[in-house]
Amino acid sequence: MFNNLRKMRKTKGYTCDYMAKEIGLSNKSSYSKRELGKTPFSLIEAKKVSDLFKASIDTIFFSNEVSWKDSKPV
Repeated sequence: MFNNLRKMRKTKGYTCDYMAKEIGLSNKSSYSKRELGKTPFSLIEAKKVSDLFKASIDTIFFSNEVSWKDSKPV
């Protein structure tokens, strides 16, 4: 889910340490956990990320892809 965020970050040349400082986290580990999906971004953090990349929260955090698991009939 967060592959898009990681790709955008790397394209800009931003490090996890830089991102952590920009959105107000204490260290790069805190940011990495969010980018990997282990810890959710707060709405405030997501807004700061979207402002940093000048892109909508939807563009950064959501994709139009449906996983195979989600597309299986019940």
